Amino acid sequence: MAGKQTLTQEQKLAQRLSPLQLQLVPLLQMNSLEIEEHVMNEINDNPALEVNENASENQLNDNINKDEYGDEFKETADDILNADYRNEDDIPYYRLNASNRSADDEAPNAILISQTSLMDYLMEQVNERKLDDTQRHIAQYIIGNIDDSGYLQRSATAITDDLVFQTGIDVSEEEVMKVLKVVQELDPAGVGATDLQDCLRLQLERKIAEGHDFSRLTLTVINEHFDKFSKKHYDRIISALGIDENTMSEINEDIRSLTPKPGVAITGIADDSHSQQITPDFIVEVDGEEISLTLTNNIPELQISESYSSSYEHYSKNKPTSRHDKETAVAIKEKYEKAKDFIAVLKMRQETLFNTMRFITLHQRDFFIEGDETMIRPMILKDIAEYTGYDISVISRAIANKYASTPWGIFPLKYFFNEGIQHKNGDEVSSQEILLILKTVISEENKARPFSDEQLCSILKKKGYVIARRTIAKYREKLAIPVARLRKEI
Repeated sequence: MAGKQTLTQEQKLAQRLSPLQLQLVPLLQMNSLEIEEHVMNEINDNPALEVNENASENQLNDNINKDEYGDEFKETADDILNADYRNEDDIPYYRLNASNRSADDEAPNAILISQTSLMDYLMEQVNERKLDDTQRHIAQYIIGNIDDSGYLQRSATAITDDLVFQTGIDVSEEEVMKVLKVVQELDPAGVGATDLQDCLRLQLERKIAEGHDFSRLTLTVINEHFDKFSKKHYDRIISALGIDENTMSEINEDIRSLTPKPGVAITGIADDSHSQQITPDFIVEVDGEEISLTLTNNIPELQISESYSSSYEHYSKNKPTSRHDKETAVAIKEKYEKAKDFIAVLKMRQETLFNTMRFITLHQRDFFIEGDETMIRPMILKDIAEYTGYDISVISRAIANKYASTPWGIFPLKYFFNEGIQHKNGDEVSSQEILLILKTVISEENKARPFSDEQLCSILKKKGYVIARRTIAKYREKLAIPVARLRKEI
């Protein structure tokens, strides 16, 4: 017999986001280029939304005064999120710090990382080779599977199968390998390699063939002792080849002169990421001891179109009677309120971003004035949350993919965040300062006897920084510096 069912009442506390908050979240994560595109899409999609062509250029350019550090903002996050923006007259001008530029102007200090297509560059060379149509198709498919670094991402067997299933070209693996050899003869040297060892081998073989002064012992090391070389087990190579340390040092220099990512010479990209344009979201300018902060964007001031405002007001006062009028009233109300909400949320985004960066500028004032990385103070998301009243998750989204242009270069906002470490004199120093000291110590070490993490720990301790060995290892990895064994040189 089934047990008796009962109804119980349970009270729970749950945080629910308002419709405006839900709209704010994705807008916060957009950078300046993305928000500009999003605004234009909204204008095109909603006829109730239009650009205010008569808007005055009421730009706010905030000067960051060191005496203001303890000030509180006039509006907290809750004030902004819970404000009643239904009254059009209450919507403040949201372009808080937009630079005085037209939509056609390029943002200042924009960094454009241009990418020449490696595939096009290689195909131009293939077209100059005497290949039949089938071989040209194979070459094109091989080149299409070479990444920006210049490495082939598919095996010959996989390419053979792909050609049959995708293009109907039935060729043997030997034919694919024959064409691959042609591709590997193209510039830049090393392109089409399957791994690093293959890449270095291709480059060295070409240099030797071209008469460059490279030892064939270097090629032997790459072909037969590459694993030992990559682990810097030079003593084992010296023993195996019967050479002295000077010869080993020459071989080491030969290999170090080669390019591990040959494709970069064409694409201009030092990793596997795609080309991108970095446009700063903020401009920090310094004049002596005075700092000014600007939130940059090409967002026009928006308003509700006069026709929709009139129609909305009409149907608010006069209840529609016919079916057609009711449908029209519903449609107008939907577009009108969507436009109102978007203007409000856009204002919220701008205020949130600016207030967040304002705190960063205040907190890291010394760095912005001097440009000295050691002056970057400890700072975490919680610090901004306590100052602005925003939730930590809001701040996290506000700094994501955002950049600031400063007199010292363009920096991602995340660059200014770091945990504090206690110095023996009682002062709290930033992890950025530790990173710079660690980098300097390692750069000045004896490469024949590089410091272990334990030794680095002792050195920093003598300098007054008490840090655990595992923390040293973490910082070393953050600097992309290998362990002592792999830093060893002859």
